Amino acid sequence: MEEKILILDFGSQYTQLIARRLRELQVYSEIYPFNHFPDPDASVKGVILSGSPFSVNDPDSPRIDLGKFRKKLPVLGVCYGAQLMAHEGGGKVQASNTREYGRANLNSIKGDVLFKNIKLGTQVWMSHGDTIKEVPAGFEIIAGTESVACAAYKIKDELTYAIQFHPEVTHSTDGKTLLHNFITDICGCSQSWTPSHFIDTTVAELKQKLGNDKVVIGLSGGVDSSVAAILLKQAIASNLYCIFIDNGLLRKDEYERVLHGYQNMGLNVIGVDAKQQFLSQLKGVTDPEQKRKAIGRVFIEVFDQEAHKIQDVSWLAQGTIYPDVIESVSVKGPSATIKSHHNVGGLPETMKLKIVEPLRMLFKDEVRAVGTALGIDPLILKRHPFPGPGLAIRILGDITEEKVRILQEADAIFIDELKAHNLYDQVWQAGAVFLPVQSVGVMGDERTYQHVICLRAVTSVDGMTADWCHLPYEFLGLVSNKIINHVKGINRVVYDISSKPPATIEWE
Repeated sequence: MEEKILILDFGSQYTQLIARRLRELQVYSEIYPFNHFPDPDASVKGVILSGSPFSVNDPDSPRIDLGKFRKKLPVLGVCYGAQLMAHEGGGKVQASNTREYGRANLNSIKGDVLFKNIKLGTQVWMSHGDTIKEVPAGFEIIAGTESVACAAYKIKDELTYAIQFHPEVTHSTDGKTLLHNFITDICGCSQSWTPSHFIDTTVAELKQKLGNDKVVIGLSGGVDSSVAAILLKQAIASNLYCIFIDNGLLRKDEYERVLHGYQNMGLNVIGVDAKQQFLSQLKGVTDPEQKRKAIGRVFIEVFDQEAHKIQDVSWLAQGTIYPDVIESVSVKGPSATIKSHHNVGGLPETMKLKIVEPLRMLFKDEVRAVGTALGIDPLILKRHPFPGPGLAIRILGDITEEKVRILQEADAIFIDELKAHNLYDQVWQAGAVFLPVQSVGVMGDERTYQHVICLRAVTSVDGMTADWCHLPYEFLGLVSNKIINHVKGINRVVYDISSKPPATIEWE
């Protein structure tokens, strides 16, 4: 049974980072909303309570029965988690009189295993409005800063610890060491969760789950569906059927190139040209959500049609990954919908297919690591993420074949130049956006009134947050000139310098 750490999410912006840090330490972790927390089974080695934007003194603040795991498993409370346990134990938690946000240094550390190999003065990251003024009886303070007397505590006769800073962020210099101490010395984790281990256990589970059943998967040419397909191929061989649909909204020449690549990987792929079906349903549609829904609907219709040509299919495989799952659930029930996910849901009941998602607990960089261990072509693994609805959500306003052609040409120049200048691998995601405006220009001696292209390039680790990429001005100038000179219909190119949050990576 896979050993794991459960992370109880109270709504902190850093909760996903805790999971990532533990996985970097080769320990499997899962995030659960506080109000959907499972009873821990024998595989659970410890529990971490996340931070939260709430105050424990707020009557509507998130609460849980701590008796589910206290005294039964090692526990680490982070920020709100620390305050919650102190508050529930009868301690005093109140609004702080001093600023407790940003960098601080520990000026007192007691010789406890949690702080093994961490020196006095180490920098930590504070982010809380409340603070623990008095700890309950049986609680021992084990670290403090100049302004926070109780930066960490331990409950006597329990493997229960708590800290009022965030070890998961890089600003906490020895945060990873602290997490390492917790999962190894306190929880006793073996740190055995590696890409090879994931492949072995996942393939074995798929074999047992799927048996001799037939499985169909829709491929996109991206990392997630490709890695999912190879895992399934290892488990069920020729019982896997792959469908690759050209929705007319792919990048330039992508359909032919990707189809050829998949066939070289030994996958049983059916290529479907459905351009006109998609474009006809998008005619006159300008609202982003309506575009996504129209594309999803047509995709399902085409996919369903092709899947029914295969006899006795029992399962539909999807390349859903962990950020898709996390964004679909929050600490207060379903999260506010930022945008529709093309992987989660939407199947017609007539398909009567069970769902299998081999990657649903992995972050994007973990999927790439698994793909590398599987020997998948680096050209696929290093490919930038590309949205399921394709260029439809990079064309603001209505969609026409002419706009698609213009955007494909501009996008191809941008991507090709990133590769030619060895910048492609430094970027998480890049693409061109067709704006719903026209601008005046001059070409030769003639006045022009043509379209505007926006270039977008971001850096990120997993797409949950992203910063705009600081590409060289000379490079941007070269790309701009090349697009304007070679793509008929464009006379202006701009560059997007917005980060996520507040902006999303895609414009729609």
